[in-house]
Amino acid sequence: MKQYQLSTGEKKFIGSHLLVAILALAVGSLFGPLQAFEHAGWDIYPYIKPLIKSYYQGLTVHGVLNALVWTTFFIMGFLTFNVTFGLKRALRNPTLNKVGFWVMVVGVVTAAIPILANQATVLFTFYPPLKANWAFYLGLTLVVVGSWVEGWGLFATYLGWRKENPNERTPFIAFASILTALLWQICTLGVATEILTMLLPWSLGLIENVDPQLARTYFWFTGHPLVYFWLLPAYISWYAMLPKQAGNGKMFSDSLARLSFWIFLVLSTPLGFHHQYVDPGVPPVWKFIHSMLTFGVFFPSMMTAFTVVASLEHAGRKQGGKGALAWIGKLNWSDPSVAAQLLAGILFFFGGIGGLANASYNVNLVLHNTAFIPGHFHLTVATGVTLSFMGISYWLLPYLTGRKLWNPKWAVAQAWTWFVGMIIFSNSMHVLGLLGAPRRVPLGLAPYVPAEWNSRLLQVGVGGAILFVSGALYLTVMLMTALNKEKVAEEVQVPIAESMQDPALTPVWLDRWAPWIYGTLALVVIVYGPQLVDMISNIALTSPGFRVW
Repeated sequence: MKQYQLSTGEKKFIGSHLLVAILALAVGSLFGPLQAFEHAGWDIYPYIKPLIKSYYQGLTVHGVLNALVWTTFFIMGFLTFNVTFGLKRALRNPTLNKVGFWVMVVGVVTAAIPILANQATVLFTFYPPLKANWAFYLGLTLVVVGSWVEGWGLFATYLGWRKENPNERTPFIAFASILTALLWQICTLGVATEILTMLLPWSLGLIENVDPQLARTYFWFTGHPLVYFWLLPAYISWYAMLPKQAGNGKMFSDSLARLSFWIFLVLSTPLGFHHQYVDPGVPPVWKFIHSMLTFGVFFPSMMTAFTVVASLEHAGRKQGGKGALAWIGKLNWSDPSVAAQLLAGILFFFGGIGGLANASYNVNLVLHNTAFIPGHFHLTVATGVTLSFMGISYWLLPYLTGRKLWNPKWAVAQAWTWFVGMIIFSNSMHVLGLLGAPRRVPLGLAPYVPAEWNSRLLQVGVGGAILFVSGALYLTVMLMTALNKEKVAEEVQVPIAESMQDPALTPVWLDRWAPWIYGTLALVVIVYGPQLVDMISNIALTSPGFRVW
């Protein structure tokens, strides 16, 4: 059956997102290995002083470009692709989406200038009372607002489709993409409020002081749901595309997939206090409630693991796999998109277990400000998400450009080197955290390093070096594919796996939006409302800004 094809203009628009995302990854990923080398005692920062003034400036560049810019641009491009391809219709108001994209681009440039000028060395979390240049906060605001505007364009496109197809089930990739955009609209209200009501006026001199406790609460209203904004696009691919790529398999259950996404929407936002267990301004009862909800959001991840593995097993057995596990070897490991996503899923499993440890109050008190935490999120966002996005781009870029993927064997090698490098790096960071090594600290320069840390710090550097090679391989494959003169012989087929059950048999209540949205908003109000009211009514604008770099 001939697939629906996007227009040349649509492909260029989505490709523009991919271009900005990869450029951000190229710059941001340079500083990750530099920090790993520093931990190992190979301090390179003195040799690049004209470019970067300090370890912490490099850490800020790495966090902002990799965790915010790379992910947000890739995701908005991928969601746009899924909605237009899934609904088989053009964007309802493409100008709206283009405005959103360019607002995001202006925001990135606006925020990047003070970061590179060492005027915003406040790290990824930008906690006050560390005070950045006003342009940094304005730029972040524009990135968020631009992503909102693009989301509105996707919503308008979906509403147009729904009006014409009132009784049809929403195609899964479009449904899941709209839900992800909606989750983003809700969860970013926290950071938008933080910046617009406190940090931006503060940095402009309109108010003298801020309330760090309230600012942290606003930040983590967004900060943990941000994880699901990163993760759900990877899940879309794992559910609906990877089984087809891995061996012409099918999605195990359309109903389970939709239910897991609804649960993510409902539970993703009201759990931010589990990042604030050590904050004295948050009463224990609210920490307990958010802890329970954090454990709850692990449930749809387990549903995802079950459904995706069942889909992959179906693919492996169709390829001739026998026994309990032999089907794994029959999956299409020679396809770089498949290899990258399978390896991402393996490491993400361990990252999820680490997330449960972080959500446990007593354990968190031990782990909170240790190297265990960056070890954890390098398994989640830096592998489960980023390596999956790399895998997706191995078929998406040829689809958008009509050019053959350059050297697929190099792409497969890239996936495996990332996997190996991250095992070495992340495992060492986890162990260092358990040994008491603090996070956000240039450990290679610390005069107090215990002897038992030394071998692990060396392994951090080795893992970082392998990851640097892997990142260079990815960027090379992407650049050479974009420049490749060899065109694909025929239109690249988008890998969409059919569901084992007819989607028309999916219960109607799994394709109705209003009850789930009302439930989501109600839970956010119940679980955050009283504490936010108390914090705002007792706001203490007592902390001046500090520049410690």
